Amino acid sequence: MTAETIARPTTAGSCAPTPDEMRRVMGQFATGVTIVTGIDEEGPVGFACQSFASVSLEPALILICADHRGRAWPRIRKSGRFCVNVLHEDQSELCARFGSSRGRKYEDLDWELSRWDTPSLPGVLMRVHAEVENVHVAGDHDVIIARVLELDTVCEERPMVFFRGKFGIEAPAGV
Repeated sequence: MTAETIARPTTAGSCAPTPDEMRRVMGQFATGVTIVTGIDEEGPVGFACQSFASVSLEPALILICADHRGRAWPRIRKSGRFCVNVLHEDQSELCARFGSSRGRKYEDLDWELSRWDTPSLPGVLMRVHAEVENVHVAGDHDVIIARVLELDTVCEERPMVFFRGKFGIEAPAGV
């Protein structure tokens, strides 16, 4: 089947979901939790990110999505490199630091600068050091494709999971 012969649904009469509906329904998909970190002339920067995936093995590519209106991503984009720090289930304090615009971020945090000049956070499950390859604007976010420079496995804990608007996966009520 060619692209010309594929029937495309029309948008006439359809109702786009509201942001609240989108959040509620998409919250049924469990995701891991990461902190994307970078550094520029102003210092270290980072943000919590749930949109992270492996894209390709050869070449080694990953994908993240970031709000292009935020404070951290534009600075990281300019620097060209970042580190994806994948959190384990006992790192809620670290998540809170970077998950809010009022979070403490690097204040009193024992972090190291990687050989790729990106902040590496302590005790995470794993790290992916990457370099921005392509950025695609999609609504209020940028979809970033990045080339993997190096991978670090740090510990063997259980991952932090975000599901139905909360951290962790609990059994439904009544089960």
